[in-house]
Amino acid sequence: MPQLNPSPWFAILLFTWLVFLTILPPKVLAHTFPNQSSPQSTQKPKKEPWTWPWH
Repeated sequence: MPQLNPSPWFAILLFTWLVFLTILPPKVLAHTFPNQSSPQSTQKPKKEPWTWPWH
């Protein structure tokens, strides 16, 4: 059974983690969002009770 030989699978595992840890993080961190968030006001909105027409 070839699955019992760890040498090719271990090399594939190491190469995969090498790709994940060296190539992908700079690409993910370089992502920019199209819409910049604007600061929200610190005042709470005025809450009014609902007027239910079926009371």
